[in-house]
Amino acid sequence: MNRLPAMTSPQPPRFSIVTAVYNVERYLPEFIASLEGQTFGLDQVEIIVVDDGSSDGSLRLLEEWAERRPQTVQVLSQANAGQGAARNAGMAVARGEWVTFPDPDDVLDDDYLQTVHDFLAQNAQTNMVAVNRWLWYESTGRLVNRHPLETFFRYDRLVDLNEADGRFHGSSPAAFFKLSVIREHGIEYDVRIRPNFEDGYFCSLYLLHSENPKVGFLRSTRYRYRKREDQSSSLGTSLTHPGRYTDVFTYGYCAILDQAEKLRGEIPVWLKHFICYEIAGYFQAAQNNSVSTITEGPLAEAFHENVHAVLARVDPERTLSTSEFEIGGQARLITMHAYADKPWHDDAVLFDRIDPAQGLVRARYRFIGPAPTEVVHNGDVVSAPRHSKTRDLSFYGRVLLHERILWLRYKPDARIRIDGRWAKVVFDLQKPIPPTKATPIMVKNFLMKKKRTNYDPERYLPKTRQNRIYKRLGEARLARRKYAGAWVFLDRIHDAGDSGEILFKHVREHHPEINAWFVIVKDSADYARLRSEGYGDRLVAHGSTQWRLLMANCTHVLSSHADVPVMAPPEIQAFMEPQWHFTFLQHGVIKDDLSRWLNYKRIDLFVTSTVPEYASIAGEHTPYPFTTKETILTGLPRFDRLAEMGRRFPADKRDLVLLTPTWRNWLVENLAVGSQERHLGTSILESEFVREWVGLLNDPALAQACADAGLKLAFLPHPNLQKLLERLDLPDHVTTLFYEGNDVQEYFARARVLVTDYSSIAFNAAYLERPVVYFQFDAEAVLSGAHVGQRGYFDYERDGFGPVRPDIPTTVAAIKEAIANGGAPLPEYQRRIEETFPHRSGGSSERVVQAVLRSMRRDTDTEPVRAPEAPGRAEG
Repeated sequence: MNRLPAMTSPQPPRFSIVTAVYNVERYLPEFIASLEGQTFGLDQVEIIVVDDGSSDGSLRLLEEWAERRPQTVQVLSQANAGQGAARNAGMAVARGEWVTFPDPDDVLDDDYLQTVHDFLAQNAQTNMVAVNRWLWYESTGRLVNRHPLETFFRYDRLVDLNEADGRFHGSSPAAFFKLSVIREHGIEYDVRIRPNFEDGYFCSLYLLHSENPKVGFLRSTRYRYRKREDQSSSLGTSLTHPGRYTDVFTYGYCAILDQAEKLRGEIPVWLKHFICYEIAGYFQAAQNNSVSTITEGPLAEAFHENVHAVLARVDPERTLSTSEFEIGGQARLITMHAYADKPWHDDAVLFDRIDPAQGLVRARYRFIGPAPTEVVHNGDVVSAPRHSKTRDLSFYGRVLLHERILWLRYKPDARIRIDGRWAKVVFDLQKPIPPTKATPIMVKNFLMKKKRTNYDPERYLPKTRQNRIYKRLGEARLARRKYAGAWVFLDRIHDAGDSGEILFKHVREHHPEINAWFVIVKDSADYARLRSEGYGDRLVAHGSTQWRLLMANCTHVLSSHADVPVMAPPEIQAFMEPQWHFTFLQHGVIKDDLSRWLNYKRIDLFVTSTVPEYASIAGEHTPYPFTTKETILTGLPRFDRLAEMGRRFPADKRDLVLLTPTWRNWLVENLAVGSQERHLGTSILESEFVREWVGLLNDPALAQACADAGLKLAFLPHPNLQKLLERLDLPDHVTTLFYEGNDVQEYFARARVLVTDYSSIAFNAAYLERPVVYFQFDAEAVLSGAHVGQRGYFDYERDGFGPVRPDIPTTVAAIKEAIANGGAPLPEYQRRIEETFPHRSGGSSERVVQAVLRSMRRDTDTEPVRAPEAPGRAEG
């Protein structure tokens, strides 16, 4: 380890700042500036920066800083050994009274050190100082006070953890410690605890050496915790690290509980709260669509065993019932009850959605273990739910929580008996004393958005002059009359040609009584095409004033996509609360588990195309909240046109070997606000994805097979990857195809063989009875949840429409076999095709229209609709 000369001042500094640096060159200037800008005199501060083997320019910046401030800054350098080892190295040479460990990608308020100094001067008995962490979103610069432990920092105060035992602090970057206590007890970071909780272990071990641990919680200054735009921080990526499920438990949670029993004779309540908070964080993260977690295999099993062992020592049911921190409802319930080996259920039923047109209300409650007995009453009459299902919530490959979802009639009143006791009826989870039945006046108030503490009446009030104008225009008689009862159709806001356009054209031709409009951006090729086809008087430019007036008055939105710009456009929410019903037409057949993406979307009708798909969404014990009320088995509207297109291209006219890979979550950037376009990542050309697909396109045996059969080798990547075509150097025999401005269904119809990886495009080929080959070189990553979906009911080997191949040579051989078979599926795959699609003679568009019309009428049927059984899960 190389060191620059240490400071030689005989007087110990007030503070030692120790920071571990690894490849943070782009963040260091802001970090350094925040220390240079402290109002507290840096003559009372020593800064020890430890470069942990950075491969970027971090060390150079640190050395330049030390040259400018030789009396303050000391630089150490070591081979990469991890954050804990780097902090230990810096701590070993520290001399201050108090030491802190800020991360070099974060920043401190200007008065940070001065505020801590003043607090310590007034509270001499302090053992630790904890500073409020504010989340600093790098992409927007927004600074928000929304850390889950924010409630600990309501004002500056000194807290004895033995008395206020719901408090704890586990972040050493935002904490100050007495260096003398660390030295006396030999406290260090345990380098085996990776990728996280080394902070928590260090802080807890430090506090366990204090008989009366007194922590100062400071709100009056801020530690700004950077949320990186690329989510590359160690904490942001830790849930993909194997140690998160093994070493963190062995050397972290279990070890600190052992230390507590050794040093204190028992586990302090404050430490129980901390451990429960940590465990609940796993389940909170698993609900987050942007975070990847393990879903199967030995690590998942080890995780559940470890959680069970840890929770058995911290009494989570009692501990979390008095917690002061915020953690999501599912995560809290799982931590409290799922590992307790005894059944549990909610004592209240939440009435959270009402369908006035059909006269139904949705009720939900959760349970763990065997299903409780359930009796629904309307008034004094027992009344079965019209639609119902049990939803399974799976975390890390195991079902830990169930939710009952019931659609009931709500007049004259409704109540539910669970395991023989009346459940409380809740219209708002914040309401303290709920009644046991839903009366008509309660339903009316709910519909009118009164007496709901979570309803913000100002959320949709226009804040700008322009939006106030839009609101007035939308409420004007002319707009209300022109767009009364309007149905709005769209695919993506940037392009058309999918089920939205096809259903729109069907409605215009067969249902002129429906006030139908199509929305798309004006500068797109599809806008010009639709205008040239005679739909100009029903075409609305997305983002225009007309679009705002249309959306302010429409009754239904029907789209093949369910992204925010389609379902909840920010431009519309800026001046009004959307009132339309949303029909998700889909742009493919769902085969993977997309519940993390879809579950939080307000979908009133959900189109499905195959029996297994329908059962996977609406069925019993699936992860989706959608029931037989919302889910319809009609087929995709685009299948109508697909079938017609397929008939135009008999076998002798099919001239394409069509390669159509789907996208990967890790190859593109996140969606920009209000957009459906994703930009390619900077390293995509070096990715395995490009290497394998370009290798297949360049394969000489494939080129020869196509040439021998008189076929074109065509490449059509997913719309999110279309810009990749501009950056690839493909051979001359490859034809590149694009979605925008082209008839993609014609490409499918012309395919002699379709080659994909995981795309639902294979269902289009199967519907047309075209052979399919699956090229899956990265199946482990994609199917384990690293992409947007997780493994679902569909098993490619068992259910797929063609052979599954892991590499280029075997894929080429499968393509050649399909060509030799004359462009028809082999008998086994033909059988699977016939068993998959219940509707193959057209009529999907009309079935969707009739389903929407039925959803607008009162449901007078009395017989309950039975939920289908979930299809078998795909094998891991």
